Amino acid sequence: MTPDKQMIIVRRARAAAGTAIFAVQTFLALQTLLALQTPAQAQMAPPALFVAPDATPDLLPVAAPATTPAATPAVAGPGTRPAPVDMMKAAEPPPAAAAAPIAAPQLACAAPAEFSRFDRPLLRTMRQLASGEPLTIVAIGSSSTAGAGASSPGASYPSRLAAELKQRFPGHDITVLNRGINGEETDQMMARFAADVMTAHPQLVLWQVGTNSVLRDRSLEDHAAQLHQGIEELKAADADVVLIDPQFAPAVNAKSETPDMVEQIAVAAKQENVDLFRRFAVMRNWYEVQHLAFADFISPDQLHMNDWSYACWAKLLGGAIAEAATRPVASAAAHPARATNLP
Repeated sequence: MTPDKQMIIVRRARAAAGTAIFAVQTFLALQTLLALQTPAQAQMAPPALFVAPDATPDLLPVAAPATTPAATPAVAGPGTRPAPVDMMKAAEPPPAAAAAPIAAPQLACAAPAEFSRFDRPLLRTMRQLASGEPLTIVAIGSSSTAGAGASSPGASYPSRLAAELKQRFPGHDITVLNRGINGEETDQMMARFAADVMTAHPQLVLWQVGTNSVLRDRSLEDHAAQLHQGIEELKAADADVVLIDPQFAPAVNAKSETPDMVEQIAVAAKQENVDLFRRFAVMRNWYEVQHLAFADFISPDQLHMNDWSYACWAKLLGGAIAEAATRPVASAAAHPARATNLP
């Protein structure tokens, strides 16, 4: 090989090596430049030279600013992305605050003593409690007893009364049987006395009566005869008897015979020497004196009571029963527990 050819080969090798070195230096310079880019610049598409045809932005590494700590998801679970925030929408309160219930004002259950106290002691009830034997109470009546308007059977007045008496007489076995049937009138209740009252052998019978007779415009004279007969039958069963008159409600008040029915029941209780719970007067006091609205104690049908009024009725009635069954009476302890035909 001639010296000239050798020189040409050496020059070509040196040129190729220089080109390779320049390419490597250029590549390293570009990589350094990418590393120095800001996050916003890094998110921009890199030069085509460094992007593979099938690459996606999600696969490109993005460096976070050195002063910003790595974010930790507080709500979103794995694999989820937080929903976009609508900057034009007012911020909503936290779920806990939004779900917090607003406490409703509590109504006071109260009534004048003359309306919620019995005139006579409950002698048979008194003796049963004194003996420690189980006390059985039968509540018979129509829809007010059955619990129409209450949210559940447990909110009816007999159910609430049972709880009230058990609280007042802890350790005593007290049962209150609900024998109310919607829509019944006085004669229909009397037809059930044998099966629904007498067979239970109660020491106390609570007879809620009169409302449906008024609503259906029945003869007050005929009703008076039925009422006296029914009281006599209950007294013959050797039980204390308490009458309960109609409710004070718009549908009842609209009837012109209502005041006469209330008076008739009061007169019958006095003549038959039995006690009377003055429900009509108690509820009228709620409305006219305590200034409760009908919506506070009457269901939307404008006739039946609601949970609050059933509970208050039971509370007041329970207090009246407890007082009359513990009232000091000298003769109460002198007679056997099952004495017959007591006044």
